Amino acid sequence: MLHYVIVGVIAFVVSALVFFPLGIHYRKTVSEKEISSAEEEAKRIINESIKSAENKKREVLLEAKEEILKARTEHEKEVKERRADLQKQERRLQQKEESLDRKTDMIEKKDEVLSAKTSEVEQLQAEIRGIKQNQLDLLERISGLTIEDAKNYLIHQLESEVTHEMAMKIKEIETRFKEESDSKAREIISLAIQRCAADHVAEVTVSVVPLPNDEMKGRIIGREGRNIRTLETLTGVDLIIDDTPEAITISCFDPVRREIARIALEKLITDGRIHPARIEEMVEKARREVDATIKAEGERATFETGIHGLHPEIIKLLGRQRYRTSYGQNVLNHSIEVAHVAGLLAAEVGADITLAKRAGLLHDLGKAVDHEMEGSHVTIGVELAKKYRESNEVVHAIHAHHGDVEPQTIIACLVQAADAVSAARPGARRENLENYIKRLEKLEELTGSFAGVEKSFAIQAGREVRIMVKPEEISEDNMILLARDIAKKIESELDYPGQIKVHVLRETKVIEYAK
Repeated sequence: MLHYVIVGVIAFVVSALVFFPLGIHYRKTVSEKEISSAEEEAKRIINESIKSAENKKREVLLEAKEEILKARTEHEKEVKERRADLQKQERRLQQKEESLDRKTDMIEKKDEVLSAKTSEVEQLQAEIRGIKQNQLDLLERISGLTIEDAKNYLIHQLESEVTHEMAMKIKEIETRFKEESDSKAREIISLAIQRCAADHVAEVTVSVVPLPNDEMKGRIIGREGRNIRTLETLTGVDLIIDDTPEAITISCFDPVRREIARIALEKLITDGRIHPARIEEMVEKARREVDATIKAEGERATFETGIHGLHPEIIKLLGRQRYRTSYGQNVLNHSIEVAHVAGLLAAEVGADITLAKRAGLLHDLGKAVDHEMEGSHVTIGVELAKKYRESNEVVHAIHAHHGDVEPQTIIACLVQAADAVSAARPGARRENLENYIKRLEKLEELTGSFAGVEKSFAIQAGREVRIMVKPEEISEDNMILLARDIAKKIESELDYPGQIKVHVLRETKVIEYAK
């Protein structure tokens, strides 16, 4: 068995050795044929590619030549068009140059003509000056006056004529405008006033506390004056206890403190228990009561005038005006009245009624604290209005209502007019007799200081001044100018309510005796 296996293996090895070289030779022959056919195919592809590339090259060259030809044609066409435009411009320039040359020639000719005419004019002017001088010399010889004398004479004559014409014109203009303005102003103010009902009696501030009997004075003074000292210290007032029967006078520049002291004193008198501790308690109650009254009065003022959106501090300041008087007129009632009148005037002229009322109500805001702060009530009112963010129109109206600045808005003018109406109506204010007499004396002194014035008299409580002039110094034409100058000086130097009528009188007397 083993013998057969060995023989089989030997036979397989021998057959492998015989057939292996034959297989190799066959594969080599097949490979060479495939390589030769591949090389031929490659040559064929390369030849076709070369032919195709040459064809495309020819096509590209032809297209390039066509593009070049087309661009050349367009360029030549464009060049021809530009040449044609340049030729046209050259022709136009040439025509303009020719036109300029012609105009230059004409101007040169005109200059020559003008030069000749200028020379002629200069010669004529020289001749005219000579003739004028000869005529002036002749006129001087004939008239016997020099040029300056004649000029002064003519100026004097012209001044007299102009003075007369100017006086008549001023009189005519003033008369016409006075008639129109007075009529319109009376109509507007009368309509506003008749729609505003207000008290016509000045309010009097009472600072006297009545007592049930004279024994109460001693209790108020207290042992060694301790009660009166306590009350004066807590309230800041002066208690004047004199021989006046059953009355004590309270003196203080601050009306609020005076009111607190009055209420506290009345409560102490009613209660009967008067000692330092009780005084302190009653003063505190009176202060709370006055604060509540101030707030209520401020709210009443805003309610009556229909003004809303005011700062709470402004409402308190308005309430403080309840205890403040000006020439005997209650400031709060005056402010409410000014607000109503300003609103009515605004309605008549077509202005903002709400803004006019607001400015009228706040115009005297500074009087609530003018005894506590430095400055006039106008300046203080402006600062307070700015502090509490009131509008610029309201601030300006407050600033202008006494003429500290010129009014720039219709609201400021209306508040100014309403303030004058409220303050100047009969019975609204009291005026100190001494100041009244001084004002009349100042009025007569001022009007008598003008040249040509013989006498002057203030009449009708200072509402009119009558001026007697010297007839030999003041002519009828100069009377109009004199009255105007006097009125202007009164306006600039005097402070007065309402208006003052300037009445100039000139009397000419002729005396002759029959013998």
